[in-house]
Amino acid sequence: MPSIAELEKISSQIRRDIVRMVHAVNSGHPGGSLGCADYFTALYFEIMNHNPSSFTMDGINEDLFFLSNGHISPVFYSTLARSGYFPVKELSTFRKINTRLQGHPTTHEGLEGIRIASGSLGQGLSVALGAAQAKKLNGDNSIVYSLHGDGEIQEGQIWEAAMYAAHHKIDNIISTIDYNHKQIDGDISDVMDLGDIKAKWQAFGWDVMSMNGNDMQDVVTTLNEAKTHLGKGKPVMIIMKTEMGQGVDFMMGTHKWHGVAPNDEQLESALNQLEETLGDY
Repeated sequence: MPSIAELEKISSQIRRDIVRMVHAVNSGHPGGSLGCADYFTALYFEIMNHNPSSFTMDGINEDLFFLSNGHISPVFYSTLARSGYFPVKELSTFRKINTRLQGHPTTHEGLEGIRIASGSLGQGLSVALGAAQAKKLNGDNSIVYSLHGDGEIQEGQIWEAAMYAAHHKIDNIISTIDYNHKQIDGDISDVMDLGDIKAKWQAFGWDVMSMNGNDMQDVVTTLNEAKTHLGKGKPVMIIMKTEMGQGVDFMMGTHKWHGVAPNDEQLESALNQLEETLGDY
């Protein structure tokens, strides 16, 4: 298993991939992608039991991950490539004509590691719960993971799924909310305040945990601890505090980098702040 220091080096490379990908086509979503790089690194390089070299849509006897807030596809694509699902050099095709790496993940091009099309916010939890329930029915003891944006949980379908999970005691899922307090139009509290989201999820019957999503040790420790909460009749939700644009100083602390690509000068500044550890594509 990689050490925390090794995981941090991987996440640095993934952040480099993110800013280079969105810069190359002057489009994409760097802010949330950068904030979630540590989570993705921990999940794919340490936590999940998965098989990059023999990907199947069914994912029988392996852990599954579903990205609900699909606009942060750059961090997902980089993680998949760096963990062996497809060639790293394919990252250079991001958002280009005839690419498999579309702006929001899709399945019709047969991209390894992608099991659902996502980006229509609010839907991913329902899908993840369906997969988790199927595993329970089939006697498959693997775990289902999902990630959601904090702005996304303003969607009503999320709360229908939350009720369904608790009612059916789907206790083989670990979902996470990227709680960076930012969405495309501004701060969460200005757009539609979420209130006490921990209390909300607890009231809906979930086992709620929290972690610092930009502290690799805390991410690994919390995700491992979350596994010990499974099988006890409740789904698990982790409220993950992150900083949008983490790792690039001029992108942090503002919603303005939710979906804006850096120019040439900004890219150079960003890359100077991020260590190249695995080699750029």
